[in-house]
Amino acid sequence: MNRIILIGNGFDLAHDLKTGYEDFIKWYWTKRVYGFRGLLSNISDDGLCSFKINNESIYWSVWAYSCISSYSKIDGKAIVEEIRKNTNSFSMEFTPMFHEICLNIEAKGWVDIEEIYYKHLKRHDSIPRPAKDVNKELDIVKSNLIEYLSEIQKEITDSIVIPSIKWKILSPISPDDIAIGSMDQWKDMMKERLDYNDDQWEHLFAAYNAILGGSSYSTNSIKSFKHEFEVAIRYGDFRDEYIGKSCPAYRLPDKIMLLNFNYTNTADIYLQTNDLFSVNHIHGSLSNPQSVIFGYGDEHDDEYQPLMKKNNNEYLRHIKSFRYLESSNYRKMLGFIELGPYQVCIMGLSCGISDRTLLKTLFEHKNCVSIKPYYYRDKDGKDNYFDLICNIARNISDPRLMRDRVVRKERCQPLG
Repeated sequence: MNRIILIGNGFDLAHDLKTGYEDFIKWYWTKRVYGFRGLLSNISDDGLCSFKINNESIYWSVWAYSCISSYSKIDGKAIVEEIRKNTNSFSMEFTPMFHEICLNIEAKGWVDIEEIYYKHLKRHDSIPRPAKDVNKELDIVKSNLIEYLSEIQKEITDSIVIPSIKWKILSPISPDDIAIGSMDQWKDMMKERLDYNDDQWEHLFAAYNAILGGSSYSTNSIKSFKHEFEVAIRYGDFRDEYIGKSCPAYRLPDKIMLLNFNYTNTADIYLQTNDLFSVNHIHGSLSNPQSVIFGYGDEHDDEYQPLMKKNNNEYLRHIKSFRYLESSNYRKMLGFIELGPYQVCIMGLSCGISDRTLLKTLFEHKNCVSIKPYYYRDKDGKDNYFDLICNIARNISDPRLMRDRVVRKERCQPLG
């Protein structure tokens, strides 16, 4: 039995990396303010927002140096607020999509940029906005995001590994996490392992011990259990302890794939890639900016087919289903889930509808036997388990299937 772990932005945040969109927008404003230095024109326009000086006695370069020097630590957002309030000397204009992004940040403290992009792409106003203009906006946002995250990635080293997260990634599978409708697959897996020889067990344990350190697992730990289990099966005694509540070594996943939805390489510091463990950067990586997939992925939305029927490829340029075909990562994921039964673990991914096409493939597949969300809990003790399972439910057509496969809260834990 295998395990596929969905790595989202909450995974990076758990490592104290400022990868949230709110942090990104703060960085963006600071970058814009620094960009005023040396500017000779009275207009500064980067394709997302434009600043214009209305007072001929003011020059951007002089004003920028004066304004920046008055701050001990540059707060780009605060400086931009000063500009926006001073309507006699300055004027400021946003592009439509970026304006909504900023409004969401101000009102809620967070934003789903991909969802806002799709909203603007499918918007049917009296004067429709060309898809190429919306895509141009997203390309500029994407370029800035890659630049920002590339700076953040410099902070990612082995020293930030969190032991409790490493253990969750490598932990044995518990029968209590398996869907009732999948218990036969679990029992079959337990029986099949009776045929593993010493070389197979040693190969499995060597991979785990290399990451965990020392000799956490050895063939000696399963010999007595294997004998008792074999006798129990012979006499038809398949009690809970033999289904796998004892002998953790016997319940280790055969293969683990970290399906990384982030662009950073935080996931890579947890697994050494070999024939048992892999990291799949499903949305691309910062080391290859051209590989980054940033857009929308919900083919089941009611308005998706009308976009397809427009016979204008600009509407599909940033639809994830098409971008997945530009690399082998999606195919590798499909190959993994076809190998046999697997458990899905969720670490820091919101499971929002911007990835519905991919998530439905994972959650509804016949080989999926368990969906285990690791939730976020704040300092006041509040957690997002409920929000997570609501989002998961939106990616599964059959509510009964969802209720069986999603692991109940008492069996789940906070990520960090």
